[in-house]
Amino acid sequence: MFDKILIANRGEVAVRIIRTARRMGIKTVVVYSEADRDSLAVDMADESVFIGPAPAAQSYLVIDKIVDAAKQTGAQAIHPGFGFLSEKAEFADRLLAEKITFIGPNPNAIRAMGDKIESKKSAQAAGVSCVPGFIGEIEGVDHAVQISEEIGYPVMIKASAGGGGKGIRVAYNRKEVEEGFPAVRAEAKGAFGDDRIFIEKFVTAPRHIEIQVMGDKHGNVIHLFERECSIQRRNQKVIEEAPSPLLDEKTRNAMGEQAVALARAVNYDSAGTVEFVASGADKSFYFLEMNTRLQVEHPVSEMITGLDLVEQMIRVAAGEKLAIKQKDLKIKGWAIESRIYAEDPYRNFLPSIGRLRTYTTPAEGKSGDLTLRNETGVREGDEISMFYDPMIAKLVTHGPTRIAAIDAQARALDQFLIEGIADNIPFLGAVMEEAEFRSGDITTAYIKKHFPEGFEGVPPTKDQEKLLLSVAAYARAFTAKRAAQTSGQANGAHARRDWVVILDKQHHAADVALDEKGATITLDGKAYRLDTDARPGARIIQGAFDGKPFAVKIKSEPQGYQLRHRGITARAIVASPRAAELYKKIPEKQKADTSKLIVSPMPGLVISIDVKPGQEVKAGEGVAIVEAMKMQNIIRAERDGVIAKVNVAAGASVAADEVMIELE
Repeated sequence: MFDKILIANRGEVAVRIIRTARRMGIKTVVVYSEADRDSLAVDMADESVFIGPAPAAQSYLVIDKIVDAAKQTGAQAIHPGFGFLSEKAEFADRLLAEKITFIGPNPNAIRAMGDKIESKKSAQAAGVSCVPGFIGEIEGVDHAVQISEEIGYPVMIKASAGGGGKGIRVAYNRKEVEEGFPAVRAEAKGAFGDDRIFIEKFVTAPRHIEIQVMGDKHGNVIHLFERECSIQRRNQKVIEEAPSPLLDEKTRNAMGEQAVALARAVNYDSAGTVEFVASGADKSFYFLEMNTRLQVEHPVSEMITGLDLVEQMIRVAAGEKLAIKQKDLKIKGWAIESRIYAEDPYRNFLPSIGRLRTYTTPAEGKSGDLTLRNETGVREGDEISMFYDPMIAKLVTHGPTRIAAIDAQARALDQFLIEGIADNIPFLGAVMEEAEFRSGDITTAYIKKHFPEGFEGVPPTKDQEKLLLSVAAYARAFTAKRAAQTSGQANGAHARRDWVVILDKQHHAADVALDEKGATITLDGKAYRLDTDARPGARIIQGAFDGKPFAVKIKSEPQGYQLRHRGITARAIVASPRAAELYKKIPEKQKADTSKLIVSPMPGLVISIDVKPGQEVKAGEGVAIVEAMKMQNIIRAERDGVIAKVNVAAGASVAADEVMIELE
């Protein structure tokens, strides 16, 4: 076994690997860029090596710097995590030449599975079910049309070297192939330097299901069952679970056997994932691709099997045989994972950067038959940088059933508090409550179907409304009682008991009777019990409401409270009956006219300014490009006009809502 390993990555995956290495008695080295100098991973590792500026192309992607760091510290092996160099065959080749062990598959396996066309050929040869399609060079548009009509519409046009959702179009007819084929080819050339394209059948009611495999250097390969990853946005996963609610035992076994057959065919010798698209209509399934690395969502597989995949990767890399046989593995319960991102769901999920002024996470560990795990690489006070992926944490819950795991996830999301930047927790909370998701009848079009105009929050149900009203009334009453005690009225007898709670302009009479364990709250004549030990200033009020567990985020505002719960963001004013009547008479504030201003929707780096003063622009025309967290956003004019003033230049940093350009 190794004495010391180097982690060629950052953030939560670096922390994840350190935890396992520490448990195994292995010392760790992390490399870090300028942006990660004060990171949690750097603090946790035994040693750290600075490798350059914040942009990954100048630090984490420079093979020479990673190799030098390993030599400098005497690390015998390197774990690449995921992303960055994890699927670069040339990196594995280099480590082989340098006699440094790569904690991942051999270079030939990476090469065999890294090219989508070649990987499909390998899959077919191994007897793996492949999507009907054309594998080979496509001569041009006419050839693409011919192929598409032989396969039958709809078809998917994909770049061979594609990834991250780029280089993909679905065509439902001849015209869409004629338009889509050259577009995908151009996109592939620009993004990957490789314009090879393939065409395959687009599966209806598609579900993204993947099989986790694990191989050693002695020819042994097992699978750790499946993960369902159908909840996606822009072809990127958002919520994952294991097992899949779609699969029966027969389909699960068939899929697992095919994944193992493919891994054996390419002499696979580490952790990897064989991805399939499955039809929700008939459970047919087809090979998509193989990811030759640890996956972001690997914790859900660990939770249902009890295995530590990082430990298995390290042991296999050190030459050990797999100690587990396929017959020893059983599915235990259900696991759900949510990716918590630094992004604003109310602004089309645009990245959000800044400092984590508050970062409070739910308690990890086991409670009864539920387990909670929070994989994160940040702490309160850390900076979320524009240079890397916007993921803050992966919140994982495990329970005896799917619904138990979902409910535990929803409660944990309510207990997760982030301030200083925007986060996608309201969106995740809304999904956990949505009926179709809870039923398990989902497809990769789930988000597009349920949130076609983007996420704008969800209205509270009647029960949730009662909870929010009660929490607001309790918070106000407790504050009033404390104020009365501070002013010398020790029993709080003069603290008001009757209030009016105004939620979404609706007025509700509330009477609050405080006691040592919480309060009895009467709303519009009906009594409810709220048990909690929350105190004034608490940012999360949690406990039981009429016997059911709850957590509500609460923030004091000049005229009341902001409340967040399960995707709901509501504002409540708690006032005396007389003041409540006055609120009814206050006219609504008119929004300022901002139609002449073009603002940055997010903080980031200005890549280009594409207009100048005096130039005419049309509605929808691109005027600038702003980049943050690997994502380029074209800023467009919202109406016709003439440019009056340009306030920023290429290379400048901009804040969210900063005025970049003004129209006459």
